[in-house]
Amino acid sequence: MDIAVVDDEKEIREYLCGLIRKQKPKSRVKSYAAGEELLAAGERFDIVFMDVKMDGMNGIEAARSLRERQEETVLIFITGIKEYVFDALDLYAFQYLLKPVDEKKFEEVLDRAEKEAGRKKERREIFIKAKNLTLAEADILYIESRGKKVEIHSARGDIEIYGTMEELGEQLSESFYRCHRAYIVNMAQIAEYGSDSILLANGDSVYLAKKKYGEFVKTYMWYLQNGGVSSV
Repeated sequence: MDIAVVDDEKEIREYLCGLIRKQKPKSRVKSYAAGEELLAAGERFDIVFMDVKMDGMNGIEAARSLRERQEETVLIFITGIKEYVFDALDLYAFQYLLKPVDEKKFEEVLDRAEKEAGRKKERREIFIKAKNLTLAEADILYIESRGKKVEIHSARGDIEIYGTMEELGEQLSESFYRCHRAYIVNMAQIAEYGSDSILLANGDSVYLAKKKYGEFVKTYMWYLQNGGVSSV
């Protein structure tokens, strides 16, 4: 689980990160002192704890921009000000916690947020504009580059479109890994792997670039240890 804490007060950032690591030791936790920093990082998070009142871009503005990029992120606002609660609701915030944050309440909210993030991952979708088609990530086995075209191999059949791996990859979650310049695999569909190839659940085999082997193993192990479900 990838979790971000955004607050301009260092003590609060460290306190919240400490609570998260204590409760969810396998999670990857990152902290930011401003909404601009979070957005500039360009990383995808399952859960974001966001302070509302910060210097520069406030939490509501930062969350609105984040929503445009990552609609599925579970947003939790943390603040000492009640007046922003309706703005938070407009952004489909999962929870609104008031400072000072009670540890027991925080643990309860984090548990529920983790479950919600898991549900959102299961139903995450991508939109294929060229075909006017919405496809669930869970249905994608792997993606293959074929010159100026990209072929999506899925449980619903193969879908060929004009485009690049980079364009399609921007829509995909951290469950996908580019194992070769011509292939992106859904790690949930991996049956086994070797030093130069990956076998998928449907029996297809794709190339694994030798120079990427070490990085792939590390990424795949992290994926499995943090809630990923493999076909193995």
